[in-house]
Amino acid sequence: MRGNDYRVLGPPEHVTPELTVSVVIPAYGGQDKLDLVLQGLARQTYPAELTEIIVVDNGTSPPLRLPQGTAARLVVCGKPGRACARNAGLAEATGDVIFWLDSDVVLTPGAIEAHMRWHHAAPYAVVTGSLRFTGAEPPAELPHDLEAVFEPAEPHAWIVDLVERTDGLTANPQRPFSLHVGGATSVNARLIAAAGPMDDDLILGQDTELGYRLAQAGAVFVPEPRARAYHLGPTMRMRDKQPIDRVSHAFVADRIPAYRWLRGHPARRWKIPYVTVVMDGTVGYDTVRPAVDALLAGTVPDLSVLLLGPWERLGGERRAPLKDPDLELVLVRGHYEHEHQVRLASAEKIDPAVPFVLRLPPGWAPGEDTVAHLLDLARDEGLGLVNVLLRESADGVVAARLERTSAFARARIVAAPGEDLDDAVDTVSGVSWVEGETCGFTAEPVPPTGRRAAYKARVEAQTEAARRAAENERLRAQVAKWKEEAGRWRKSTVELRREVGALRRRIAAANRAQQSLRVMVSTTMRRALRKRLRG
Repeated sequence: MRGNDYRVLGPPEHVTPELTVSVVIPAYGGQDKLDLVLQGLARQTYPAELTEIIVVDNGTSPPLRLPQGTAARLVVCGKPGRACARNAGLAEATGDVIFWLDSDVVLTPGAIEAHMRWHHAAPYAVVTGSLRFTGAEPPAELPHDLEAVFEPAEPHAWIVDLVERTDGLTANPQRPFSLHVGGATSVNARLIAAAGPMDDDLILGQDTELGYRLAQAGAVFVPEPRARAYHLGPTMRMRDKQPIDRVSHAFVADRIPAYRWLRGHPARRWKIPYVTVVMDGTVGYDTVRPAVDALLAGTVPDLSVLLLGPWERLGGERRAPLKDPDLELVLVRGHYEHEHQVRLASAEKIDPAVPFVLRLPPGWAPGEDTVAHLLDLARDEGLGLVNVLLRESADGVVAARLERTSAFARARIVAAPGEDLDDAVDTVSGVSWVEGETCGFTAEPVPPTGRRAAYKARVEAQTEAARRAAENERLRAQVAKWKEEAGRWRKSTVELRREVGALRRRIAAANRAQQSLRVMVSTTMRRALRKRLRG
C-alpha cells in the first residue's frame, strides 16, 4: 500500500472473525447514556466471545454501575482526565485491536464488524466510523430501529469535509492522522504499543496527538462509512470550537510538527523538531563546524542536530591542550555543548515523533534553502526517501539522505524477510534521487546571509497559504449552508406550489358553483316574472 491509499487492501464484505477486540469506554457520569451504549454493544454482530468491554470510571460520584447481565468489566481510574482513563483501560485490555468508544456514543449493530474487516486485512490500520450527532432525547431503553429515534442527526462536519476533499484520505493528505478521534475509532494494539499511550499532560487534543504518533509508527487511516454510530448530544468542540482550538493549539504545537502554521516564531525551540540532522562528530572540528553552522543558519530553524561521537571518554582529567589526542572532540564539544539545537550523543537515539531525519556525510554543508527544498520535495510528492547525490567516483557514491520517519516505520512492518528496507520504502511511499549541486550542497560552505529575511518571507508565505486555506474552508462551509438552505427553499416551493394548486382548484370550483347559482337565480326570477305578467 502506497501512502494512505488503503483501497488496495480491498477487504471482503465479511471476514472469518479471528482477531479479538477490546472496547475501552472512559466514563465520567452519564449513567443513563452509558446504559444505552452497553445495550448497543450487546447487539453487535461481531462474535461476543472475541469482544472484551472495559468501562473505566473516571471519578464519578456516586460510582458508576454495570447493568445486570452486562458482559463488561468496570475499572476505576483515580487520576482525572479522559487520557488517564483511556490509559487505565488500555493497561487492562488484552485484545488484538483497541476500540476507543465514548460513553455517549451508541453503535449500530454492524459497526464493530465493519471496523474489524480492515484489521483482518492489515496489521497497521486505524479505522474511524461514521459518527452522527443527535439532539433527540435519549430513550429509557434502546429501540431496535435507531434511526427512528435518533434521526435527524448531524454528521461530523469537519471529518466529512476532510474525507471529501482528499478523496477519502487517499490523495496524499498531509494530515490523515486528524481522523483519529476517540468517539468511535479502532487501532491495532501493536501500533499503540509502538506509538505509546495517550499523553496525559495534555489538556485537550489528546486524540489528535496520539493519531500523529500512530502515523509516525506506520499507520494507515481508514474512514469506514458503514460503521455507523450516534453521539447522544453535541460534542464539546461543536459547542465551543474557537475556545477549544485556542487551548488545544497552545499544547499540540509543541508535539505535532505537522501543524506548521502553529510554529511561526523564527527562533523558537520545540519539544519535537520538524527535522533532525544526524552527523559524525568525530571527523574533526574544522569539518564539523561549517556544516553545523550552515544548518543553524538555514531557512528551516525548526531542526535539531545530532552529533555522534564517544563524548563519554572526555573526562575531566588534566591534559596538555595542544597534545590532547581527543582535541578535535574537545573543540566540537566546547563549541556546541550549550547550543540548544545541537545534541551530543554516543549512539543514535531520535524521537520517533520527529517527521524527518537528514543524514549528512562529513565534508558537505547545505545552502541556506537546501533543507527547505528537500522537505518541500518530500512533502509535495509524498516521498519516503530523498537521496542526494553529492559525489560519485570509483570508490563509490557519497550521498545525503532525507528519510520520512513514518514511511520507514511502515516499511519495517511490511518488508519481507531479507528485503532491503529502502526497497520497501519505495513500495509504500516512494524514493527519489536528486543532484546535490542543484540543491545547494557544497564542500566549501559559504557563510550564509539573510536567514531571518528569508525565513520571514517563508513564514509569511505559509501564513498566507494557511489564511487562504481557512478562508476556503469557511467558504465551503458557507456554500454547504447555502445548499442546505436552497434545499429547504426548494422543498418549501414545492409545498407552496401544491397549496397554490389546491387553492386554484377551490377557487375554480367556487366560481363554477357561483355561476351555477347565478343561472339558477336568473332562471327562477324569469319564471316568476312571466307568471306575474300572465296574471
